[in-house]
Amino acid sequence: MYDCIIVGAGPAGGAAAYHLAKRGRSVLVLEKESLPRYKPCGGGVSPQIAQWFDFDFSPAISMKVKTVRYTWKMEDPVDAEIESTEPVWMVQRDVFDHFLIQKAQEQGAELRDGTEVTGIDFKSDRWQVNTAQGPLEGRYLVAADGAKGPMAQWLGFKERKRRLAGALEVEAPQQGQDIDRIYFEFGMVKNGYIWNFPKAEGYSISISTFRGGDPQDFKATLMDYTKMFGVDFSSAKQFVHPLCLWDGDQVLHTQNAVLAGEAACVVDPFTAEGIRPSILTGVKAADAIDAALGGDANALEHYTKVVNEVWGSDMAWAQRLAGVFYRVPGIGYKVGVKRPSATQRMGQILCGELRYGDVANRALKRLSSGLIPGMGGR
Repeated sequence: MYDCIIVGAGPAGGAAAYHLAKRGRSVLVLEKESLPRYKPCGGGVSPQIAQWFDFDFSPAISMKVKTVRYTWKMEDPVDAEIESTEPVWMVQRDVFDHFLIQKAQEQGAELRDGTEVTGIDFKSDRWQVNTAQGPLEGRYLVAADGAKGPMAQWLGFKERKRRLAGALEVEAPQQGQDIDRIYFEFGMVKNGYIWNFPKAEGYSISISTFRGGDPQDFKATLMDYTKMFGVDFSSAKQFVHPLCLWDGDQVLHTQNAVLAGEAACVVDPFTAEGIRPSILTGVKAADAIDAALGGDANALEHYTKVVNEVWGSDMAWAQRLAGVFYRVPGIGYKVGVKRPSATQRMGQILCGELRYGDVANRALKRLSSGLIPGMGGR
């Protein structure tokens, strides 16, 4: 029997596995796919995550990027530099996720990939996790099986709030264009935006809506946008996937189990950033389960409280800003995105040097004079 079974080998599962194994706990990670496996994702990672680990992530980073280009309907470009201590990391999720799991394995965690969980049962003081290869037992569970995973429902979180956004992603080799910058396009999609995150291997171009809409309807729009980069949309790899946006505080624990990553609905509702909050929940889940194994009866309840306070309180501001920005994006672009301070503030937020709460009050006060979240100013 294991101290903890983690279902899902994404950033949340990998982070939880690493920190629990490092503390000497017996950990099993179950992953239905065989690693390394492809995962549709822009792949932008906040360098803040380095603070939560004691190893170098360089082998898992494809590129580091400090330059951003914004456009409005593919015109009116604005270039800006992110003046943070460390550039934003661009990663390929198959490489990044597997790297994190390998680091957990070095600490003693066990991985069984190609192993799909078919059901769970609580047995007195432990969880029985059923797989096609047979049952397994763990004293605690971490449900880190993503936006589409069944674990949350199996654990009894049937009535929870789940605010889903949709993304359509295209993966394509770069065609001689600049790949040393991040691209954001506003104006071509209602209640959302398009982004192009460069990798050494090529482009990851995504279109997403945060306030309703079906990404399946976005193909014509994305086809037009990809032409700007010389990408043949019809021949590029295309993926549709959901995003579980934060939509208010939620209970994230139950009997000897916690939700982590997108299963916990922690994606930023303004930018769709998901990797950093997923890793944060994995780190905090490990703290809580280690404490529970040590006899702290309130440890899992504390996990819910910590995630809601550390991440959720700031996402409340992100949600307010998103509600205004995506309602009137044209004004937002002119008086928000194009402000030199906007990129600096967003860069600092992404890199963990600022919180939305540090700048949102000023941005919201400006709304009465026709301004939108400019992320601060003079």
